[in-house]
Amino acid sequence: MKTGLTDEEVNISRKEHGTNEIKAQARDSFIKHLFSALGDPIIKILLIALAVKTLFLFQDFDWYETIGIVIAIFLASFISSLSEYGSEKAFDKLQEDASKIKSKALRNNILSEVEINEIVVGDVISLQTGDQIPADGKIIKGKLQVNESNLNGEMKEIEKKTNSPVYRSSVVYSGDALMLVEKVGDSTFYGTLAKEVNEKKPDSPLKLRLTHLAKQISKMGYIGAILVTVSYLFSVIIIDNNFNISLIKDTVTNFHVMFGYLLHALTLSVTIIVVAVPEGLPMMITLVLSSNMKRMLKSNVLVRKLMGIETAGNINILFTDKTGTITKGKLEVIGVVSPNGKVYRDESELLQDKYFYNKVRLSLVGNNASSYGNDGKAIGGNITDRALLDFFEQKSISYDVIDSLPFSSDTKYSMSSIRQNGDIFHLVKGAPEIIVEKCSHYYDGEKKSGFFHKEKLYKQIEEATSKGVRVLALATTPVKDRLSRLTFIGLVYIKDEVRPEAVEGLSLIRSAHINTVMITGDNVKTAYAIGKEVGLITSEDDIVLTSDELSKKSDEEIKKLLPNLKIIARSLPQDKSKLVKLAQESGLVVGMTGDGVNDAPALKKADVGFAMGSGTEVAKEASDIVILDDNLLSISNAVLYGRTIFKSIRKFIVFQLTVNLCAVSISIIGPFIGVDTPVTVIQMLWINMVMDTLAGIAFSFEPALKEYMNEKPKNKNEMIINDYMKQEIFITGVFSALLCVIFLKSPFIHSIFGNENTNDLMTAFFGLFIFISIFNCFNARTHRLNLLAHLTKNKIFILVIAFILIVQIYLIYYGGDMFRTYGLSLFEFEVMVGLAALVIPIDFLRKVLLRKKGEIGGV
Repeated sequence: MKTGLTDEEVNISRKEHGTNEIKAQARDSFIKHLFSALGDPIIKILLIALAVKTLFLFQDFDWYETIGIVIAIFLASFISSLSEYGSEKAFDKLQEDASKIKSKALRNNILSEVEINEIVVGDVISLQTGDQIPADGKIIKGKLQVNESNLNGEMKEIEKKTNSPVYRSSVVYSGDALMLVEKVGDSTFYGTLAKEVNEKKPDSPLKLRLTHLAKQISKMGYIGAILVTVSYLFSVIIIDNNFNISLIKDTVTNFHVMFGYLLHALTLSVTIIVVAVPEGLPMMITLVLSSNMKRMLKSNVLVRKLMGIETAGNINILFTDKTGTITKGKLEVIGVVSPNGKVYRDESELLQDKYFYNKVRLSLVGNNASSYGNDGKAIGGNITDRALLDFFEQKSISYDVIDSLPFSSDTKYSMSSIRQNGDIFHLVKGAPEIIVEKCSHYYDGEKKSGFFHKEKLYKQIEEATSKGVRVLALATTPVKDRLSRLTFIGLVYIKDEVRPEAVEGLSLIRSAHINTVMITGDNVKTAYAIGKEVGLITSEDDIVLTSDELSKKSDEEIKKLLPNLKIIARSLPQDKSKLVKLAQESGLVVGMTGDGVNDAPALKKADVGFAMGSGTEVAKEASDIVILDDNLLSISNAVLYGRTIFKSIRKFIVFQLTVNLCAVSISIIGPFIGVDTPVTVIQMLWINMVMDTLAGIAFSFEPALKEYMNEKPKNKNEMIINDYMKQEIFITGVFSALLCVIFLKSPFIHSIFGNENTNDLMTAFFGLFIFISIFNCFNARTHRLNLLAHLTKNKIFILVIAFILIVQIYLIYYGGDMFRTYGLSLFEFEVMVGLAALVIPIDFLRKVLLRKKGEIGGV
């Protein structure tokens, strides 16, 4: 065993037990992403309409409309696939370093560096301070202090001796040992947990809403198709025959004529379905998700799944770790207390009292299982000892250790006998309840004093521990190995400090009406103190539970507690998955943060999983979003961007459906009043480009306004079209349709532009329709009375509108026969624009009336 495996034995073991590689979740190819994108509910409707037009209506085929549909489908699917595929590639690059970790394996009687994936069953691995354990196995020689927080979430060291089991991804804090590898790859405990991330993730709220929207639009399209079919047939069979029963019978019984009418009616009905469907929506959604994904990366947020961004904006409840997310994840000395109660916050303050400084420094450095490495950082020992050494900037100190008694959880203290400058000191460090009680004197400068204010000291200790601070007492004893007649030196305050930005992040999340629940392995007292400090605990109604208390409650009881639940203390890994499941069953949209392997199942089950950038590769694999800087403030940014995206989608839907309703209304009413299709096929191509592509781009870059964080999250079952949107779509859509009909039939308009079907009138109508769309863009983008509010924050919107204006004016004057446009006089142009602009005061009036009713509303 001492010689390790030979090369031949390594190959045999690899064939028998496999490699140490954790099989990553299979990545979809770009083509698979593309086909997956075609499963979008709106795209499905477009594909069906496209198939009907192609198969049944080839005779009267509208090539331009069809090409428009094909382009819309292609762009939406292609951009979505490209963005998500590119995001996965960026994520894979992020994960590469994890497989490049090397371990020291004994092979052919030589200690060699071997990549972690090349470790096999039977390998003997040398483990030292700072090493990551590469596989599951047991200690065969030596002793270690190991941190298994990646697996169990508990930030504490566990002692591993001969025959003790050790697990992959654990980190060696101190000691030297040899381990025998017994399990590798997917067979390890780490690998088993990694498999759980492959389970199916719930559909995002946006996908559910879009599915429902597709059903609604389908119904509206079918109703519109039936109405336009009836309208057209009524017009050609009854109105055109002047209601003459004999002529009507002749028409109905003429098979050839009726077949032509029915075929044309079918063409119109399919066209109506296509017009009713906001074909630009899939592309706009993809564009808004992709553009915000790039913006979020600048804020240290890597989005792996596009839908994850929007879902983040709908979170009702966020379950978060404490260590490394709310706190720094590192113990630090935050104060040293002298016998008279004075608190020194750092080394520079402590240096003001040179004698006290020397006593404290000798006690913390001399009575310590850690030591300074070559780079000046503390190595070895436990996290407490390393924190004590890191308190000092001045590293060099001269002393000799004569004897030492390591810290024990039974005795709750450690002792070291050291020699410095010929003097011998017996240093004691440990729990205040043990040390202070045994003190009979204290150091007063260079002297010892027998008058000792223990009551004042106990009060300081109690105040500190109530704030989540860990307190150590320092003393000297005159007799080696005896804890009696101690002389008190001082107290040391140690704490895993709260990250400054975490307080701001939690405040923003709280203002967004998201309930944050901190899950920690700390005891209740410490957890409560941290909760108070960061603003999680704000009232007497807030609930703090231990894992034991949680396990004793029924699912229904826990669901009732969720609105006021703030902290789970002494948590177990399974608590997270349980809470996620129960919150989802309560209809909540759940966010979950995590960094360890033990967090992966909960991250996968949550509606949106946030993995920390410093976390394990398995946690990142299970997540939707990776927070590269481990910062809660970045999570609040993800929520803000998510809400902005949903609002942008809603604004675009309002714009598209308003124009669609106008177009469908004209198509239905037209045959009754003698108005055939007033725009040409080539004009419709430009209108579609304005409605779909250009408007989609314009609304995709709406600014993320902080005011969105003051709104309540959308209910998981809330439909994508709310009452405010329905009112705007209906009122503006119907008004626009009436305006168009009046424009085409009014004698007054004819007196300005000429009679029906004249070049000037048709040119002006084309311009009217486009300018109505432009003004509706401004109506749709804000619920405010001031349509220019925050407009300069979306420069893309301004550029797109400017582009549409320039092209439209050019087409009016230079479109010619191709666009059936022949120019307008200045007066005619002003009348056309003035009429189109009427949609602004109409919508302004609607907004004012809503405000009077106290219904400000908005998307």
